[in-house]
Amino acid sequence: ARVYGTGGESSAAANLFAYQTKQGDEVFAALDKDQAKSALLSSAAPKETDIRIQGEKGTFAGLAVSAMNKEQQLLVKDCLKTLLAPYRKEDGDEALKLIDAAGGIEQLRFAFYQQEDLGKDKIWDIWRIEGPSTVVHFRGAPHVHAYINIARV
Repeated sequence: ARVYGTGGESSAAANLFAYQTKQGDEVFAALDKDQAKSALLSSAAPKETDIRIQGEKGTFAGLAVSAMNKEQQLLVKDCLKTLLAPYRKEDGDEALKLIDAAGGIEQLRFAFYQQEDLGKDKIWDIWRIEGPSTVVHFRGAPHVHAYINIARV
């Protein structure tokens, strides 16, 4: 498991990792109305530190990446790459290979949470990408916390 973030409170746009929030927002913006309804949750997000691997019998919220078209799936993959970019390139590449070995991004779900929509701008500040061997919890404002757990299978 890995974690990174910033400690300073600032506007979402001024944040060092604002580009990551934008990357998640690009995924949401690419969804059609029905997909967005499945992906956007009014329930509270899990605790950001709860990134335990659930395995095949786990319960995962949000929209199945397998229900997305190829262009949307590429945006999800780009989002994962962006989140892994602060790490050494070889570590990010290994993490993506582990996701591929576990069934690829198609076995993941992407959930956006309405809670804490700072600025009420519908740029979702909390989202998770999760599947049997992967958990990524991202909070983009008022400062970034990114918790990542990708297991070997």
